[in-house]
Amino acid sequence: MVGVLSFLLLLSREAFPQKADSTIKLSAGKHYLRTGFHRFWWGSHYRKVWAEPVEVPVLWISQFKGGVTPLKEGGSFQTKNLRLVDKAGREYVLRSVDKDPSKALPKGLQKTFVAKLMKDQTSVIHPYGAFIVPKLASAANVYHTNPRLVYLADDPALGEFRKDFAHMLVLLEERPDGNWKNLESFGKPREIVSSKKAFESLLSSPMYQVDAKRYLTSRLFDMWLSDWSRREDQWRWTITRKGTSTEFSPIPRDRDHAFFKFNDGVLTKLVSVFKPNYQSFDQTIVGKNVKGLIKSSYQMDAYLLAYLTKEEFLKAAQELQQRLTDEIIEQALAQWPSQIRELSREEFLVKLKSRREDLPAASASFYKLLNKDVLLPGTDAEDRFVLEFQEDGSLMVQHWAFEENQERNLLHQKTFYPNQTKSLSIYGLGEEDTFVLQGKGTSRIKVRLYGGEETDKLLLDPSFQLKGQKIKLMDEEDGNEYPIHKMIKKEKYTPKAQEFNGAGWLLRHRLH
Repeated sequence: MVGVLSFLLLLSREAFPQKADSTIKLSAGKHYLRTGFHRFWWGSHYRKVWAEPVEVPVLWISQFKGGVTPLKEGGSFQTKNLRLVDKAGREYVLRSVDKDPSKALPKGLQKTFVAKLMKDQTSVIHPYGAFIVPKLASAANVYHTNPRLVYLADDPALGEFRKDFAHMLVLLEERPDGNWKNLESFGKPREIVSSKKAFESLLSSPMYQVDAKRYLTSRLFDMWLSDWSRREDQWRWTITRKGTSTEFSPIPRDRDHAFFKFNDGVLTKLVSVFKPNYQSFDQTIVGKNVKGLIKSSYQMDAYLLAYLTKEEFLKAAQELQQRLTDEIIEQALAQWPSQIRELSREEFLVKLKSRREDLPAASASFYKLLNKDVLLPGTDAEDRFVLEFQEDGSLMVQHWAFEENQERNLLHQKTFYPNQTKSLSIYGLGEEDTFVLQGKGTSRIKVRLYGGEETDKLLLDPSFQLKGQKIKLMDEEDGNEYPIHKMIKKEKYTPKAQEFNGAGWLLRHRLH
């Protein structure tokens, strides 16, 4: 039996084209074809697309970019990844088109009906969805990788990875890391870092800032694509030096879950009720869709977009509408092989155009969800928060930092309204922070102030006259200078790690 298997393996390798300029015709996954009975219960998804043969170029890594070297295997439980590096030190990644989510199951379940069913549901993903994203992202002014569909040759240069990766259908794309100073789709950065590194920097000092407007545009673009899996590890960040400050700009990566189609089976539709993040690529983006689409990234969205206004959200959506023209959509769909266009073009045309019209409403829902209960962190440097109360119940918040010469620098300013915001919590985090209360007004938003590490101060401006709800001052009793006032309710508490300093705050993002 072993001899027969060896012969068949050798025969299969010799049957495939071996020349560097050759192509091969194959399907991404004929095994996803199912009976009508199965599709009724578990969905049709993109099964026909998976089963359709397409012409694919054969990749020899020994000849790509003058020869690249495999570095290490990676990826999630369901995707196999192989990192490559070229002679200039730039990295690329090969990502398997087919997935196997059953690998996330305990070993005892990996050969059961449950595992087979999980594997079958890979068909919810459009295997060629990633190819239309670059054209759309460029028009939207969103950074992006440039995936290519290739068939990985049985190349000796694969070395120890040859057994696991040869003869695999993969996506080949740039890995957003390090120096890509000549790549326009990344913004020509000289340095790219992980979310963990970016967030650690943002929380360490006010000299680090994020390009929040670009991040907002990227998130609205995600919603348009129905890409619900946008957790922290799905992003990388370019670094741009601007005088004495440093700005991080987002690069989205991994579009596996864009154009997700899950709710077209009786049982899968039922599952989506209990898994609201499983948002399907339908013709509309309504409020409940937005809530599901941001479920995996809510903490990050709320943190990075906290100071943007409702008007800025609307403007970003309207600009996206203007950029994503019918012509751009047509050009993007033209990137597909003709066989795939035949199967998917009309569906995608209708849905992308229809969802584009919903972007302003989606941005309004997005803003509403993020601004109901607001958390505003400081940094591990000295921060000054000024809260000015207004007669109409609104509250203006300013976040100031201190330069090396102790001059104040206004970082952020935003007015919060009681019809939009129910509660507002401010965290000083590390170092000695100052909270200033001023203005004659009404408190209609629940306000909590957390000093965090070191000794903190509360200053009452002579203009401060407040009625309505009392401000809660969370006092860990470590020598803080907090005056007594009838409208301030001081509460003794033991701080959680997330409220203490920047390292603790990262726990909210599972990054520390």
